Amino acid sequence: MPGPATTAALPGQPQPTGQHPTLPNIVFILSDDQGPWALGCAGNSEIQTPHLDALAAQGTRLENFFCVSPVCSPARASLMTGQIPSRHGVHDYLTGVEVGAQAPDYLAGQLIFTDVLAENGYRLGLSGKWHLGANDAPRKGFVHWYGLEGGGSPYTGATMYRNGEREETSSYLTDAITEDAHKFLNQEASRQQSQEAKEPFFLAVNYTAPHKPWKGQHPAEFEDLYADCAFESCPQEEPHPWQPTVDGVAIGGEPDVRAALVGYFAAVSAMDAAIGRLMAHLDSLGIRESTLVIFSSDNGFNCGHHGVWGKGNGTFPQNMYDSSVKVPAIFHWPGRIAGGKVRAELLSAYDVAATILEIAGLDPAPFETGPGASFAPLLLTDGRPEAERRAGAVVVYDEYGPVRMIRTQDFKYVHRHPHGPHELYDLAADPGERVNLMLDAVAHPMRPALRSRMAGWFANHGVPDFDGAALPVAGAGQHSPLHSPVGTPDPLGAFTGPNWDGTPRP
Repeated sequence: MPGPATTAALPGQPQPTGQHPTLPNIVFILSDDQGPWALGCAGNSEIQTPHLDALAAQGTRLENFFCVSPVCSPARASLMTGQIPSRHGVHDYLTGVEVGAQAPDYLAGQLIFTDVLAENGYRLGLSGKWHLGANDAPRKGFVHWYGLEGGGSPYTGATMYRNGEREETSSYLTDAITEDAHKFLNQEASRQQSQEAKEPFFLAVNYTAPHKPWKGQHPAEFEDLYADCAFESCPQEEPHPWQPTVDGVAIGGEPDVRAALVGYFAAVSAMDAAIGRLMAHLDSLGIRESTLVIFSSDNGFNCGHHGVWGKGNGTFPQNMYDSSVKVPAIFHWPGRIAGGKVRAELLSAYDVAATILEIAGLDPAPFETGPGASFAPLLLTDGRPEAERRAGAVVVYDEYGPVRMIRTQDFKYVHRHPHGPHELYDLAADPGERVNLMLDAVAHPMRPALRSRMAGWFANHGVPDFDGAALPVAGAGQHSPLHSPVGTPDPLGAFTGPNWDGTPRP
């Protein structure tokens, strides 16, 4: 079986130097379950995100940026590895043992971009959610680790692990993550001031916002912002026929829809305020000009859009609506990344690892052997010609277990192994994805070409034993890796079966 990528040096890969005077600091801010519509700068006049809007105005915003899988753990694994779930093996949100000696590291033995940063002198820190297994244990190269115990938590009384030691938060979780990030920034700025050759840092600020729970979870000052909001940006459509329910309540939603919307919007605004404090802190430390700041989300989210409350697993079978697979993305570095720009190219989270390395002045080649390619030329003021981006960049792909998507600017095809139902949308004529052309009596001429291209792409970038098309991924969780310590695949035992109304529980 072809194995996952390893940390072996590739031709052209820079050798570890320990120190590099021109490397920027990097702060990568990741939200949790944030739809592409949930930003003021993306055209939503109801949600209040002044600090992210300012970040976008001073940087470059990507309006067609896609996660690799519309659920948290696979999406995060793809951000780190530059690979698809059918190669890295994380196909659903992770459950089971997540901390302690028995907790598996789902990316063990696989190259992630922070490994390359560490080899080139970066000091690494995490503040927030990891959710890739062994959440309490610092990943190789991390000198600071403040990780959430699991994949979700109430916003007060959260359990965190600081460099392996358990502690309970007493403050609002978004603020606790931000305060920890400030401490790391203080430490690293002080180190840089005392060094002749500066050691750069990488800090992952992984918020849980705006992931549920929502009702009554957020400071009143942010909930009050939406006391009179009409929430026209979140039309409450008729429930999707595929949306699963438990005790009559849609998974991901709440009986009190308005309270859930107030909570979701408040969570975004509270996070936005925290990001504003984070940017001000970079200013106060005198390091904002030398720091690349990235903002994105793990996956999208529907707050009633398409009649769904949730993301890819807000329906069964899983969905690939743009509101599930698109995510916000902003890149900011004064003087190096163009300000006030909006890029419309189709870009994916599997491109991010290579992009970060190239922006930092390192070789992206280790992360361009798979599906990804650096899009740094689209961002940097002195980047290489955009024409050098490979032709495949005009298409993006997604997968969630047996559900796969190919999307061009004009068409989207969704294939569900083994027997459907399949979907085809003419996005130029139907950007809201309302008319499934697969239901037409006459087959659409685009379908064969899109299906063939998608099949070839996944065959090229996946590995047979991790192939999501053949795995029982139901959107109900993955509780163990797809291989035992000796490498024997155990796909059937790794996933939780459907656990909603009308379906027997495992």
